[in-house]
Amino acid sequence: MKDYHINIFWSDADGCYVADIPDLVSCSALGTTPEQALEQLVIAREVWLEAAHQEGKPIPRPSYRPAIYQAVR
Repeated sequence: MKDYHINIFWSDADGCYVADIPDLVSCSALGTTPEQALEQLVIAREVWLEAAHQEGKPIPRPSYRPAIYQAVR
């Protein structure tokens, strides 16, 4: 399985960096640096996938791609 797309951005509202995986609903993490947000997201992704597996919920295939990648083929 290919890796999931990850977004990392600064959030003024939260006062920190946010990392998320669009394909995994509500899978996100915060950090004081982009690297810390990514480290926390890796943990969140594993927990998200484990919980979905334990609950018998479907695990989506990686599909999200930013519009810039969709426009250039």
